[in-house]
Amino acid sequence: MTAQPALAAPEEPAVSDPSIKPSAPTLPVITDGTTLFEQFGGRDGLTKIMDDVMPRWLQNSRTRPFFANSDQERIKLQLVEQFCVIMNGPCEYSGRTMAEAHRGMNVDEAAFYALVEELQRSLNAMKVPFAAQNRLIAALAPMHRDIIDK
Repeated sequence: MTAQPALAAPEEPAVSDPSIKPSAPTLPVITDGTTLFEQFGGRDGLTKIMDDVMPRWLQNSRTRPFFANSDQERIKLQLVEQFCVIMNGPCEYSGRTMAEAHRGMNVDEAAFYALVEELQRSLNAMKVPFAAQNRLIAALAPMHRDIIDK
């Protein structure tokens, strides 16, 4: 049995405002293989998930205000990139840190948890295995400190 080489952590996005101090990584790689990425259907699967979840976020009264007047295609692309990197897929993330991207948006806990609920509905609709969903959600959960306004 050969030892797997240690994964190099992806470089975190730079923060342009030095007053912003992220408290959780935006790109926490959670696996050293590609099985998890494959369970989500690869990049095409992640794109389908984002295409399914964006209308859900726009229909949900708790999440709509954060997406209605935004560049939805750009958000979907960056979430595909972010999830792909987190799952050790062959992607690069072109977005900002979660702390910088959400600064001043006034996201509260109800909106944050509504977003996660709708994401889980899309993951179920796309037949992503429950254990794989849990691994992703667990990796994303610490980011709530950088998204929810205190």
